[in-house]
Amino acid sequence: MIKILFICHGNICRSPMAEFVMKDLLNKKGIAGQFEIASAATSTEEIGNPIYPPAKRKLKEHGISCEGKTARQMTKEDYAYYDYIIAMDRLNLRNMTKFVGNDPDNKVSLLMDFTSQPGDVADPWYTGDFDTTWSDVYEGCVGILKKLN
Repeated sequence: MIKILFICHGNICRSPMAEFVMKDLLNKKGIAGQFEIASAATSTEEIGNPIYPPAKRKLKEHGISCEGKTARQMTKEDYAYYDYIIAMDRLNLRNMTKFVGNDPDNKVSLLMDFTSQPGDVADPWYTGDFDTTWSDVYEGCVGILKKLN
């Protein structure tokens, strides 16, 4: 089983979008049972809160449910457990060092590294642009799937 953890600052916008987009792609391909997908935050600010309503609406527009998801913070144990730890931006990579150290097992990457346009997924909490975030997240998840299949 391949285990993937998506990471963003609060675990209420980008990383849960990636979690549920990836789960949807895997379900549609009929291979969901071969993967474990989750998401978490680098901060404690949103722990226990549900997905931000505009992010939830964007997923729903694409027929994807995220019911029951609440934010949680990444732990040091996550590094040992997951095969891939995928951050939404470079700031989160930096903030993850307290959990992953220097990434001795080379598990950490950026979501957009799996696309033809490496870089950061803009935070829609600040930009308000959930369409662009959706496009980036979807493209990144498709790229991960291509790499792993």
